[in-house]
Amino acid sequence: MSQDADHAGTVLIVDDDAAIRDGLSRLFRSVGLTSEAYGSTTEFLRAPPPKTAACILLDVRLPGLSGLDLQAQLARQANPLPVIVMTGHGDIPMSVRAMKTGAVDFLTKPFREQDLLEAVWTALERDRQRAALTEGLADLRARVQTLTPREAEIMGHVIKGRLNKQIASDLGIAEITVKIHRGHMMQKMGARTVVELLRMADRVGEAESPPSA
Repeated sequence: MSQDADHAGTVLIVDDDAAIRDGLSRLFRSVGLTSEAYGSTTEFLRAPPPKTAACILLDVRLPGLSGLDLQAQLARQANPLPVIVMTGHGDIPMSVRAMKTGAVDFLTKPFREQDLLEAVWTALERDRQRAALTEGLADLRARVQTLTPREAEIMGHVIKGRLNKQIASDLGIAEITVKIHRGHMMQKMGARTVVELLRMADRVGEAESPPSA
């Protein structure tokens, strides 16, 4: 199984067995993927974050902090990298815990190379999609920052469904002034319609809302 250059990525292997780390690294290299290998969770946590699409291939039984404990720690820290859990001693409660914490897959050793690669491609695609959404959100926030205070104020009224005449009355300014500021605001935001502007505002609002308990 191979993928084109657009699907390149990095697999972060965390396993205390050197032979397994070497074998997995060779497998990923054969399909055009790079990999970084770590013998413990401590080594992994000390390493700098990857600069490309990446996923974590995580063994359960590790010296020190276990793989499942590391997965839970990363989830608490809102670490976005997708995780694939692997173990030679799997059981149902262990797999349920891993999947509930957000694992892409739970693989029991020995597993088929095809099953592993499919899980890795799924995880890398998930990370690429997350990165694209994050980049898009950053772009929206940058657009908002270009608005003048008055344009931002009018944007707030527009997304509430207020008409130009109503906005003018609320702000104590002429309707033509509202139209001018509104036009500049829509242009800066790159929104052709109010519906598009609402979607942009919803995305920014959802990202900035605190998670529910």
